[in-house]
Amino acid sequence: MPRHALGALITALLLALTAPAAAEAVFLGAWRWTESVRGFGGFSGLEVSADGTRFAANADKGARFVEGRFRRDGEGRIIGVEAGPILRLPDTNGQPMHGLGGDAEGLAIGPDGTIYVSFEHGHRIWAYATPTAPARPLRLHIDFTRLQRNSGIEALAMGPDGALYAIPERSGALDRPYKLYRAKPGARWRTFARIPRRGAFLVVGADFGPDGRLYVLERRFGGFFGFATRVRSFAVTSGGLEGERVELETEIGRHDNLEGIAVWRDGAGRIRLTMISDDNNNPLLQRTEFVEYAIEE
Repeated sequence: MPRHALGALITALLLALTAPAAAEAVFLGAWRWTESVRGFGGFSGLEVSADGTRFAANADKGARFVEGRFRRDGEGRIIGVEAGPILRLPDTNGQPMHGLGGDAEGLAIGPDGTIYVSFEHGHRIWAYATPTAPARPLRLHIDFTRLQRNSGIEALAMGPDGALYAIPERSGALDRPYKLYRAKPGARWRTFARIPRRGAFLVVGADFGPDGRLYVLERRFGGFFGFATRVRSFAVTSGGLEGERVELETEIGRHDNLEGIAVWRDGAGRIRLTMISDDNNNPLLQRTEFVEYAIEE
């Protein structure tokens, strides 16, 4: 192969593995959350109110769900949490779920307050009028039934158009993009776009920001050294996604296993990324923490 052709090929490969970087995200703080109550830990989904004062989170063991309020200091940093009771989301018969059947992952809340939760080990998405109401199953895309057992629909996000968006944890191959699924109210799921897969990161969460962009939280497992975190964002158009940006990428071990993300705008006009970690119900080795970054637009 001619030298100039080889150089062009290498350049193309490097571009395929990287994405444009946005302005550096500013670390605002991390706050460790501890509770001495049954069912605490293992949080995988997060929603935060538009003003950053209230939150809802779900856990992947027994389909736990909790709502609460942040206490913040004068600079807006989290200094405490006032949480309500940790509930168990019921199944379609109104009964609590147990074992792998309650492996709740993605979380999204609609403008009417409907709670949407995705589950692994029996891939499905259920809707709840309230956290204690019986589940209402959503019609599934045929692809959902073919996902790997422990790598289902990991991320849910409610779009500004009122549609629900879903992303699986894995794409099936390192060189295969993730499918972004979309369902308008009362309509079937369809493949809306594809998200480039870059490196060894896997999708774990997503949310739409007040700027209308789709923010995708990803993690990379570094074995004994812990986890790395990345957040990419995309502009959503009628034809799919464009304008990919890397908003945040940390080194391994900077934070724990961040799995849930919520995006909102603070009083200073900055986009805030609020994330929660999954301690895998192992508080001796891991921790539950809220982590926040700000993005200067």
